[in-house]
Amino acid sequence: MRAVQFDRYGGEDVLEVREVPDPQAAPGRLVVAVKAASINPGEMSIREGALHEVWPATFPSGEGSDFAGTVAELGDGVDGFAVGDAVLGYSDERGSHAELVSAPAENVVAKPDGLPWEVAGSMFVAPAAGWACVTTVAPQPDETVVVSSAAGGVGSVAVQFARRTGATVIGLASPSHHGWLRQHDIVPLAHGDGLKDRLEAAAPGGLDAMMDTFGGGYVDLAVDLGISPERINTIADHGAAARVGASTVGSSQIISPEVLTELTRLAASGELEIPIAATFPLDEVRAAYRQLADRHTHGKIVLLI
Repeated sequence: MRAVQFDRYGGEDVLEVREVPDPQAAPGRLVVAVKAASINPGEMSIREGALHEVWPATFPSGEGSDFAGTVAELGDGVDGFAVGDAVLGYSDERGSHAELVSAPAENVVAKPDGLPWEVAGSMFVAPAAGWACVTTVAPQPDETVVVSSAAGGVGSVAVQFARRTGATVIGLASPSHHGWLRQHDIVPLAHGDGLKDRLEAAAPGGLDAMMDTFGGGYVDLAVDLGISPERINTIADHGAAARVGASTVGSSQIISPEVLTELTRLAASGELEIPIAATFPLDEVRAAYRQLADRHTHGKIVLLI
């Protein structure tokens, strides 16, 4: 099969699409023929070596977590699936950016018929992280909360879940994304210089919680705005969180078969929108990550395989 691999830390140019051995369906696992697999900023940081102390790479390294496709092979002891079933799920072994992926059966759920492949291939990292942000800071109907990078892959999910609680939600994003935020009943606000003043003007009664999906100073800004550290969750700035006592709850801490099933149900029913910014064939994985590195995309970038 063909799969994305890299032999050293670096930029997009270290990524190669290579022929590698097909994975096998070990007991309790299944092999999926991948149709779609999203890319994520965390994978970019791992490939650059920025997370070596936390998640070191062993070379040659594969990459990718989210995937959707059809069951190609079942391992012993796997029930509830048949070869040919449409499924979606995730790998914890950096292997979804490939034509075939092996995953534990508990990491996989059925793909609803009406869910587009590119959305199905994006249902773990960003949706679960958005869910984690909201469940961690627990917005209340009479509160005002803010989400950084509110049109990004995680932020676009977090604002929707936060708004479902009845809270007033302020979404920080480039002006080109403000229309989408307004359509989802989110108060849009531009990031950049003067943001503290704009937030204070937009929330004269004060802010109750911050969900940081971008990093780069938002945790410290939240503290400056008077938000209690226990009401701050960041998936992007663990150093600042440790310094001030904020939370760092992300997808891996809250995912379960039940959560993945519920996220999938919400997306399939139209209650949750997973915006798709762009799709690329597997051979153009470098271009996909170059677009992601710009950090201005609205929603998810997905490899179609």
